[in-house]
Amino acid sequence: QVQLVESGGDLVQPGGSLRLSCAASGFTFRTYAIGWFRQAPGKEREGISCITTSDGATYYVDGVKGRFSVSRDNAKNTFYLQMNSLKPDDTAVYYCAAGVGYCQGYDPYDYSYWGQGTQVTVSS
Repeated sequence: QVQLVESGGDLVQPGGSLRLSCAASGFTFRTYAIGWFRQAPGKEREGISCITTSDGATYYVDGVKGRFSVSRDNAKNTFYLQMNSLKPDDTAVYYCAAGVGYCQGYDPYDYSYWGQGTQVTVSS
């Protein structure tokens, strides 16, 4: 059973940076898509980035491209979301999720495993 545990959420000022971690365990397939999603109050959950475990290919939605970056540490089975130039609109609960196979988009139904979420608040 795949388990994902996020950490790193915090209160940060606009323009600041934060790095979220997603520690994974229980992988049995060679390739997983690790998606990063967020859900702001009163809004639907949205996918913002994805990284493929086997080849490290990364993908971003336009709203975070150039500000956010994803990476992996295969030895630790941990994935990271580095967030720079944060804006108040980035305030949300952030989730990592895993689905078998390569990154193919952000349909939540393609991701079978989800972490518990971590709160990111961007405010002065």
